[in-house]
Amino acid sequence: MSEIAELSYEQARDELVKVVGQLEQGGVSLEESLALWERGEALAKRCEEWLIGAKARLDAARSSAAQPAATDGAS
Repeated sequence: MSEIAELSYEQARDELVKVVGQLEQGGVSLEESLALWERGEALAKRCEEWLIGAKARLDAARSSAAQPAATDGAS
């Protein structure tokens, strides 16, 4: 599942939606269901990694945007 680490957020999300759909439809063997579940977990983790990274970037941008305003008044 190392290829999952290379997926963009959108790619991982779209594939996760497909995996969930397959699991909800049923009709697959227990072995296939387990493999789909494991892939879904890995895809969900990849999406979470992207979201955490995006939040960190937003927080950093907000922090750096607010910092000059705070230091201008102190001078």
